Amino acid sequence: MRSLFFVPGSRPDMIAKVPRFSPDVAVVDLEDAVVTADKETARASAVEALSSLDLPVPMVVRVNAIDTRWFAGDIAAVVSLGLAGKVVGLVLPKLQRLSDLETLRSALGDWSPEVVVGGLETALGVADARTLIAPPVTAVFFGAEDYTVDMGGRRTPGGLEVLYARSQVVQAARLAGVPAIDQIVAAIRDPDAFRADASVGRDLGYAGKLCIHPSQVALAHEVFTPSEAEIAHAQAVIEASRQAALGGSGAGVLDGEMVDEVHVRLATSVLRAAGLDVG
Repeated sequence: MRSLFFVPGSRPDMIAKVPRFSPDVAVVDLEDAVVTADKETARASAVEALSSLDLPVPMVVRVNAIDTRWFAGDIAAVVSLGLAGKVVGLVLPKLQRLSDLETLRSALGDWSPEVVVGGLETALGVADARTLIAPPVTAVFFGAEDYTVDMGGRRTPGGLEVLYARSQVVQAARLAGVPAIDQIVAAIRDPDAFRADASVGRDLGYAGKLCIHPSQVALAHEVFTPSEAEIAHAQAVIEASRQAALGGSGAGVLDGEMVDEVHVRLATSVLRAAGLDVG
């Protein structure tokens, strides 16, 4: 999930266009992208569009939060779509209590979705992230905007106000063995800002990025796919380690720098992220 691309549920025309942008996963959004007055109409439009289309992209639906009056109708619609093979899962926003997971499990009934992305975007959700990343959750995302509002803080270009929470979410996901998807970049006409923020996310350990504009999908793939130079360096690290082992040494040398086990593990993760056989 290098890219989690959001499309408003109220825009069936945009849902139909999803394949042209080639996101790893597309999210039909019934929450933030839909104003209160249009919630019911958007749900009906989204169901009709997804039911009538055969899209070659994994499709999921972001329902409204559990404590809203729309959740029951949203989840019933998604389960129906899932059982019909039209969606592979859902996004649950503002996950913050273990009881939320219990409610979700009950609502899913006999359907076992492939993808359940939990949104960690409140102070409570971030603080309890380790306990909340549990079945049926298969991935999480960090929602910086809602988190900042909940904290009573201010969003800044540097993002220092969310660095602790951003780090805590990706760490909790790593300990749970699920991918973490990084925060949005609201500046949709600034590709350099997206690249810079996504690069920080990758450095922290995030697997991909929330995308709110079609142009951001390709940028997310660019940042979260290892470059040819990264792949070549990773292969050289592993080869240096092998040569050292053959020579009876515990550490190799590459370009004048020591190569030990931690470097091999980093190189291995790069090759796996590129979809290459480590051997």
